[in-house]
Amino acid sequence: MKNIKNIFAILLIVCTVQACGLKSVGYNFTGGSTGDAKSFQVNFFQNYASQSPGSTVEPGLDRDFTNALQDLLGSQTSLSLTPSNGDLVYEGEIVEYRISPMTATAAQTAAQNRLTMTVNVRFYNKTKEDSDFEQRFSFFYDYDANSLLASVKSEAHAELFERITQDIFSKSLADW
Repeated sequence: MKNIKNIFAILLIVCTVQACGLKSVGYNFTGGSTGDAKSFQVNFFQNYASQSPGSTVEPGLDRDFTNALQDLLGSQTSLSLTPSNGDLVYEGEIVEYRISPMTATAAQTAAQNRLTMTVNVRFYNKTKEDSDFEQRFSFFYDYDANSLLASVKSEAHAELFERITQDIFSKSLADW
């Protein structure tokens, strides 16, 4: 009798896990819906920040951001990354990368700086064209004005990329 209960419990767990993992429905644990899409494509995000007054050019930012978006989509969906003809296509450009003073000290010097990054994104869904969009996504990272950007850059980029790519994911695939 005890073996039957154990077998029943194991079968119940296996069935529950399999039901949660159904890929044909197009949902996953992140809340995103990929519908009938099987693949995604992330085109290289060019860095045009130098064309925005006050912005600076950060070498490698375009490559790092493109990779971050590919990594996020690959880890949060069951879609396969493809270099062309993807069912879901992400493209765009980095349009702002700016450092601005945020708060001042009594001596009228900056106490805190803000690094702001803005990305213009175009999203195309070949399986559901009414979900296509073009939108800007932006986020910022505040740091002590006594620190050089070089000393906080990896932490700043990690936070900026995480927030912006998650916003892109939510806008393109989350049915909220």
